[in-house]
Amino acid sequence: MSIAIAGERSGVGKTTVTLALLAALRRRQQTVQSFKVGPDYIDPMFHSYVTGRACRNLDPILTSTAYVQQCFDRHSQAADCSIVEGVMGLFDGASGTTDAGSTAQVAKLLNIPVVLILNCSSTSRSIAAIAHGYRTFDPQVQIAGVILNQVGSDRHLELLTAALLPLHLPILGVLNRRDDLRIPDRHLGLIPAGELTDLNITLDRLADVGEACFDWEQLLPLLTSQPIAQRRNGYTLTSSSLLLPSQAGLGVDSKVKSPQKIRLAVAKDAAFNFYYADNLDLLRLGAELIEWSPLHDRQLPPDIQGLYFGGGFPEVFAETLAANQPIRQAVKAAIVAGMPTYAECGGLMYLCDRIVDFENRSYPMVGIFSTTAVMGKRLTLGYRQLTALQNSLLLNIGDRVWGHEFHRSTLTDLPPSPLCNLEGYESKSIFAPEGWSRYQVQAAYTHLHFGASPNLPERFLNHCRSFGKLVVAQT
Repeated sequence: MSIAIAGERSGVGKTTVTLALLAALRRRQQTVQSFKVGPDYIDPMFHSYVTGRACRNLDPILTSTAYVQQCFDRHSQAADCSIVEGVMGLFDGASGTTDAGSTAQVAKLLNIPVVLILNCSSTSRSIAAIAHGYRTFDPQVQIAGVILNQVGSDRHLELLTAALLPLHLPILGVLNRRDDLRIPDRHLGLIPAGELTDLNITLDRLADVGEACFDWEQLLPLLTSQPIAQRRNGYTLTSSSLLLPSQAGLGVDSKVKSPQKIRLAVAKDAAFNFYYADNLDLLRLGAELIEWSPLHDRQLPPDIQGLYFGGGFPEVFAETLAANQPIRQAVKAAIVAGMPTYAECGGLMYLCDRIVDFENRSYPMVGIFSTTAVMGKRLTLGYRQLTALQNSLLLNIGDRVWGHEFHRSTLTDLPPSPLCNLEGYESKSIFAPEGWSRYQVQAAYTHLHFGASPNLPERFLNHCRSFGKLVVAQT
């Protein structure tokens, strides 16, 4: 089986507990597959660093309920155990009236038990009321036990234990208050794993905490792998019917599967690292992915047929990106020559004229789009339904897909001919049209997950294949 790590709310220590559990299991020589509920990019980087396996996002809004089940089962098969880190509070998602997009919804879809993290700071007997409420709010959610975080002393633990005793809810772990386990953060969450030079020290401490603070006698039975053969809300799945990425409607008969794979250059460094593992897997069906660095490389990879810029933190590294004038010129030349290019959020910012950082310093970027990305305090966050207003690299006019926005920058100008209209989830709030297109570029703030829409990467790669190869001169 597997477990979902959930919190009573955001900020109670889900990621700390999850990493402690992953690190301790890896120390025990276990093969662990991790998952993250929701559209998050940063937490999965830490998971993957610990486990050595790509963390998979489980997001029923960006994909579908069936895709969440298939993704989980497919990637759990080769692991000793699986851990799902939740999002926000257990019942928090995209709606105030349903569990859409929440950890609770995913736990029910996967039929796995939930371990609930309780922040015990500044409370004692009231913890029982909180735990009781969470356990009874939705009887279909299986809460297997709780982990007590931010416990202040032995006496504090005694009070908490006595309060929870009548509920017969197992205490699966106890973490005391300490400051040496904190991972530094900035404006979009944790600082990504690749930027932390002392991460191994922190992970060793987390493994120590996991060994000492979890009740392994109760936890290990929850993590025992079992053959998948169960019915989930009318969805039947057995190990013999597991679907591979090239199946389940993921382009099995499409041109993406052509043996002649294209060469797709994927920007991958500290400035650009927001990529869903499933997106990259689907692109690999028809492309060889060539990673390169807009921060450090002085030229593009040779013989490429397309460019992919994910999100990230170009604003943090704007000075270095601006200083690398040869690569900015090479990117612009490739795009002007017609190279198909897909860019999300940070990638869009890089293709603008300039980036203005939090200190109001302005830096030149690639200059494909006549607008400036300006950093600010306001966070733009949420699911968006996109309706295509024109044909583009990935979308045809009238297509409707779900995406997600998460950024603190705004553009000084609206696109002259927007690619999409945006609506919010449930409230149907109308947002300003977005999406930029010039030459053979599709760029927008909205992040897309290709899992339930394999036709999107298929279209992109077909455009790349039609373009041919751009031979880059080597100097």
